Amino acid sequence: MEGSTASKRPHRLTREALRDGFVHEMIARSGIDLPVLSDEERRASLEAILAAQPTPGDVWLFAYGSLIWNPAFHYVERKPVLIRGWHREFCLSTPIGRGTPEKPGLVLGLDRGGSCRGVAFRVARAEAEAELELVWRREMVTGAYVPRWVKLHGPDLPPGTSGIAFTIDRTAPNYVRPASEADTARIIATACGALGSCRDYLFDTIHGLEGFGIEDHHLNRIAHQVSEHQG
Repeated sequence: MEGSTASKRPHRLTREALRDGFVHEMIARSGIDLPVLSDEERRASLEAILAAQPTPGDVWLFAYGSLIWNPAFHYVERKPVLIRGWHREFCLSTPIGRGTPEKPGLVLGLDRGGSCRGVAFRVARAEAEAELELVWRREMVTGAYVPRWVKLHGPDLPPGTSGIAFTIDRTAPNYVRPASEADTARIIATACGALGSCRDYLFDTIHGLEGFGIEDHHLNRIAHQVSEHQG
């Protein structure tokens, strides 16, 4: 099944930008003292997760947020799937990408508990190192996420299929315990940074999920309150 996003606006996180180190440059220009993984640490993280692949072959990557509507990597196919033990939550504070130091924004992470419907991308094994290097340059900048293999559940997937998911590190300095939906909406309604507004991030994610027939009631309730704030 192929999905589609409702948003046609250009995104700054392109393949070329990621390859050229745009994210690191964005952090450096901000002047904010954020812990940043070195090239060696980031490469070691990628090599470790690929070495731990449960079953040889192509690599599946689980997307639950912006990777759905702006993957910026090459893949063979994509399809809606379910994972268990993790849920999508606005639990990562961002003082740069979707916010500022004075008014930090919020982006999504996979926090423990529950389940999550998202999109699995299959990357050809021969291209996995090169393509996932771009993903690591985007998701593993500060080390706020912990990449891990999770079981993917879907009608078109063989039982036992696993994929890489970026789960939140609760010890990360910018991890925030989930607030009420009302408080989350208040932040998202006004926060904006170098990559755009939190509002766009939220609605792009909802539209991206809808393209695969996925409805997230939690995100929809937040979006309704965000629209009221800006109405």
